[in-house]
This record gives sequence, C-alpha cells and structure tokens, in this order.
Amino acid sequence: MAGKATPKKILLDESEMPTQWYNIVADLPTPPPPALHPGTHEPAGPEDFAPLFPMALIEQEVSTERYIDIPGEVLDVYKIWRPSPLFRATRLEQMLDTPARIYYKYEGVSPAGSHKPNTSVPQAYYNHKEGITKLTTETGAGQWGSALAFATAQYGMECEVWQVAASYKAKPGRKTMMEIWGATLHSSPSELTEFGRSLLAENPDHNGSLGIAISEAVAMCVEDPNARYALGSVLNHVLMHQTIIGEEALLQLAKVDEVPDVLVGCTGGGSNFGGLSFPFLREKLAGKMNPTIRCVEPAACPTLTKGEYRYDFGDSAGMTPLMKMHTLGHSFVPEPIHAGGLRYHGMAPLVSHLYNEGLVEAISIPQTECFAAAIDFAKTEGIVPAPEPTHAIAAAIREALECKETGEEKVILTALCGHGHLDLTSYDKYLSGEMVDYDLPDSDIAEAMKSVPVMG
Repeated sequence: MAGKATPKKILLDESEMPTQWYNIVADLPTPPPPALHPGTHEPAGPEDFAPLFPMALIEQEVSTERYIDIPGEVLDVYKIWRPSPLFRATRLEQMLDTPARIYYKYEGVSPAGSHKPNTSVPQAYYNHKEGITKLTTETGAGQWGSALAFATAQYGMECEVWQVAASYKAKPGRKTMMEIWGATLHSSPSELTEFGRSLLAENPDHNGSLGIAISEAVAMCVEDPNARYALGSVLNHVLMHQTIIGEEALLQLAKVDEVPDVLVGCTGGGSNFGGLSFPFLREKLAGKMNPTIRCVEPAACPTLTKGEYRYDFGDSAGMTPLMKMHTLGHSFVPEPIHAGGLRYHGMAPLVSHLYNEGLVEAISIPQTECFAAAIDFAKTEGIVPAPEPTHAIAAAIREALECKETGEEKVILTALCGHGHLDLTSYDKYLSGEMVDYDLPDSDIAEAMKSVPVMG
C-alpha cells in the first residue's frame, strides 16, 4: 500500500458548499448536436419542450453559460445532506495490496439514499415556482422515483411514478418509500396508458424498460395542464445539477493535495458519471490536470460500447424529441439485470458527444464481477453499494490491481452514487449462486436498431 497518509474522511463545511452548477457545454471544443422535433426533424425549440418542462429548465437545457447560480431555496434543501463526504478506501486498498490510492464520493447520505435528489430538488422547485402542482416520471431501480417523491414533498406537489416492472416486482421497499413521501407508484407497462395496455396485451408478464416507463409518464403528463414531466438523467440540465458532486470532490481532493489519475463512473443515463466527471474534465481541458476519464456500463446493456451514435427517441413509443446519442434502439428491452438504473437503451447526449470526440473512454463489465467487487467493498469499507455503482467499484478494483502489477501509485476517483439497502434481493441472488451474466448478442441490437429513424 502507498505510504502517503491522508484522512479516511474528507469533509467540507456547509459554508464551503458550491453555490453554482457547472455547464460543460460552455467549454467543449465542439458544440453538441441539437435535439430535433420528432415530426419535422428540425432543431427543437423551447415551444417543443414546453408541454413537458417549465421554462426555467428549458432555458438551462439550451444554455451556453458556464455557471448557473443555485437558488437559495434549493441550497436550503441541499443542506439536509450536502456537502457529502469524500472517503479514501484505505481498507479496500489494504485488501487489494495495491499502491493505488482509491477515493470515493459518497452520495448515499441523501434522504433518498442516492445522488438523484441533486436534480429532483431543483426540478421540483422550478416547477413549483411556475405554478405546476404535479410531476410525472419514470424510474428503474427506484432511486429516481424515491428522489422525486422526496423533492415534491418539500413543495407540497403531487408525484406519480411509473417503475420498470422487473424492478417493481423485485424491490417492494421502494414503493413503500415513495408512498411515505406521498407519491403514487405504478408498475410499467401499466393499464393506465394506451401504450402500456398494448404491450401487456402482447405479453402480460412484460419486464418493462426505462424507455417504456418514460413513454407512460410523458403520456399522462401531456393530458394534464397542471402537470409536467421530470427526468432523472440524460438531459443537459439534469447532468448540470449533478455537477455539485464533482465540484465538491475537487475542493476535497485539494484539501489533501491530490489530483486523480483515473476517474471511473457507472454510466446508464449519464447523470452520476457527468456529475462527477464534468468539473474534472473542465480542469483537464484547461491543462490543469490530465486524468483518464472512463465510463463503466453493464455488459447486458452496453450502450456506449456497442450502440450506434445517431438520432433516436428517448422513449419507446417515439413521443420525445430526437436526441443524438449512442443507442441500442428505442424498442430495445434490456434483460432484467440487477442494476435497474443502468437498463436504458440510450445515453445522455452530452456523454455520447464526449465519447464520440475521444474525451472519455468506455468499458462494459458483467454483473457477477460487479457484485464480487461490491462484496469486497462492503467487507472492507462497510457500505453496501447500490447495484449501479458496483460497476465503477469493479473498474476501480481492476485499475488498482493493475497498479499492484506495475507498482504505480495512481490516484483513482469514483462516485458511490447510492447505497444498496433496498437492493438486498439482488445480493441474495448473487450470494445464493443464482445470478448469471448476460452478454448482449449483436443480433438483438441489430433487430432493435431497425426501429431507429433514418435521418436524411
């Protein structure tokens, strides 16, 4: 193990908490492609997003300003759990016998147990300010639904959630948590929408997907003039809200005179990865540091590593604007792997743009390796991770073991984006030997890609 001594826990005072979100669009060498209207295929304007989002969020979505002030009312709610701690994984380092130094930003300290309230709170706030009384949304593993239920409770709003059926059945605790905060939860596909009914007619035991749940939440939103839709990942403003993670991590590492050599983040829709990595990428683009920045996704849903970079719908029914992103095809239904939050056919357009420009790397890892890494992490660091960040933990361990072979004292940084206290059925599957890996066949991708629009 490396001899450099640093504290186990690196904290910021409340007075040191960042008061601005960072917008990476301002610093990109080439601008990202615009979203397109689903009918005309012309660049989408504010009026195209107005049925779904409040104007304040639409302005953030298309903003080119480098920083946007966090409203004081949002900061007041953030202070329930922020600033979040940065830990050095010293006991994991010892177990691995590595000279690497591993740091993780722990977002499981939020009320919902994940990083998701970093964006659910401002989304609820901006909607409330514009007179909206209800938000609809989708959720995979349930972390986003829980976060939005918490956020809407802060502003006295209604919240209606469609959860991917595979996760709805596997994680009943999430339903209870959302209902405690006053939300209404449905399994998706549901009988409440025409699209859901059509899918259940074909297959009453449909596992669902995030794309399907998005379609249902959007359909119910547009029918109610007092409702808007909230998205937990993918869009620019969502990733921007999450940059408070990376901004805090920069300040915390500076306190112990450390700079990351490698940054790894689990990547499904992109919000956790973007939230941690974007401020560090800003510093890299400015020549102040040079970390390798790596996306880590599940082998069963390898959007970046096997998907195509092209315009596609964000939802399965084709209701949303078209976004230029890496996609497996909007009709793709992932296998019901245990990292429910990473089971998405597409990717955040900003993350896809960075990957396409060669500014970040991407790898995929099978779930049994991820859960083996999670067990080692839990035994040494004491925290049971959510299934999603186990992918980043596995990647960090791979890097640390490589350092063991080479003798390099690399600094490895990741974000543990949530705890797994409501995901113990997944761990039970792993511990009992029932969990199996699933490597997505190219033929499944090719079939789903047939439904992707062909742009002129």
